[in-house]
Amino acid sequence: MCNKAVFFDRDGTLNVDKDYLYKIEDFEWTTGAPEAIKYVRSKGYKAIVITNQSGVARGMYTVDDVNRLHAYMNESLKAYDTQIDGFYFCPHHPKGSVPEFTTDCDCRKPKSGLILEAAADFNLSLAESIMFGDRERDVLCAQNVGVRGALFDPTDDLLRFVRQYV
Repeated sequence: MCNKAVFFDRDGTLNVDKDYLYKIEDFEWTTGAPEAIKYVRSKGYKAIVITNQSGVARGMYTVDDVNRLHAYMNESLKAYDTQIDGFYFCPHHPKGSVPEFTTDCDCRKPKSGLILEAAADFNLSLAESIMFGDRERDVLCAQNVGVRGALFDPTDDLLRFVRQYV
């Protein structure tokens, strides 16, 4: 039996978009985000983050910094009795300054490599899954592999928005 997932973009969807966010002290949930995560999980979906993090390729922060922020996000979700099931991020950028991450990869949205990786890890039915993001590239990333995509306005309440689809 396959699982289904709600894929969330991170910056601008789950958290307030602050350019190249990696510091825990700068992290701020968008309105309704923790509740939206809890809601989708209560409906039988895996909650999975799919995010571009080109700041790694640009030398602004490290993979460890990204992992620390993601661990913090899940730690803070304990107060809501929920969690994110998986975090997938692209550290690459074709114009980066860190050689090991300076590449044109298959995981940078709007390409769909991260969704495909999560689908394999969690045995997901892409046709039963959905992606919420604040940019057109998030929707395209989803649609490229048969996942429904919905464009979120970061000034909206994420829980209210998600309930229209899930």
